[in-house]
Amino acid sequence: MTRRIGLAIIGLGPASLPHSKSLLDLAERADVRFAVSRSPERAATYARDFSFPTSTDLDAVLADPSVDAAIVLTPPSSHLEVSRRCLEAGKHVLVEKPLELTSARGAELVAAARATGKVFGVVLQHRFRPASLRLNAALDGGELGGIEAAFLQVPWWRPQAYYDEPGRGTLARDGGGVLLTQAIHSLDLFRSLVGVSKVVAAQARTTGLHRMETEDYVSALLETDSGAPATLVTTTAAYPGHPERIEIIGTKGFAALVGGRLELSFLDGRKEVVEAEGSTGSGANIMDFPHDAHRAVIGDFLDAIVEGRDPVVTGEEALASQHLVDAILKTAGWPAARGTGG
Repeated sequence: MTRRIGLAIIGLGPASLPHSKSLLDLAERADVRFAVSRSPERAATYARDFSFPTSTDLDAVLADPSVDAAIVLTPPSSHLEVSRRCLEAGKHVLVEKPLELTSARGAELVAAARATGKVFGVVLQHRFRPASLRLNAALDGGELGGIEAAFLQVPWWRPQAYYDEPGRGTLARDGGGVLLTQAIHSLDLFRSLVGVSKVVAAQARTTGLHRMETEDYVSALLETDSGAPATLVTTTAAYPGHPERIEIIGTKGFAALVGGRLELSFLDGRKEVVEAEGSTGSGANIMDFPHDAHRAVIGDFLDAIVEGRDPVVTGEEALASQHLVDAILKTAGWPAARGTGG
């Protein structure tokens, strides 16, 4: 059996829950040496739920030769600093979305990772859902024919209490609003499926349902790589929250990906359904989703380390999705578009 890969989880906020559950499932392949937080209180709270050894000393963790790789789950504003420290210590890195606060900082992180030659991946787990994989295969195999039109809708909900937490919905901590923080998963999946070559028009605003610095509503007219029109609508003001939706009109059929459920309807009368694994975190409970896709992301990361290859979602792929966020906000003339700088 291949040696278990020594891992450190860095950052023990809400995002650590699906990752930690996944690592329990992957215990035959992954050996969690440390779960790290700057906060002793947060580390103690985490230790009540998971048996992984905790630490508040990141320097000591990175100096430990038994740690081969790090999963970075700290706030986006710290991704560049923390990930670079891990890379310079000779560790492979898997970092939570978004890549960084801005595309410029994201590009700096991607370049730093490439310079070390270490495996570097980004957690954009919607690509790993069974329904997403099937839709990708249907498009690649020409089952739906040419793309004639596409639609992306993310009608999510976040209560004001969510944005009242320190830093939530700010440029300084999150780097952006609904596009970069919530809809980035669906936007990245959509871009990977149909490609987006142009932002034709866009609107962005903060609705009266929220008090926050960044946007909670964005709509856009896009053009896919094939030249077909596409429409995007994303928000965190659609109470009580509804599953994200991707629809693709092809010359041979129609695809509707709603949350994690896919329905393919072909012009020859055939139908195919891939059922969802569970909820998608579209409402007030942001962790209301199964951890299956996170487990698949981590599994791919471990495979990439063993096989000496890139993971499915590279830094460059995540950066391309962040550039699309920038382009939409710039087209909308949204003030937060200034966050695309360094």
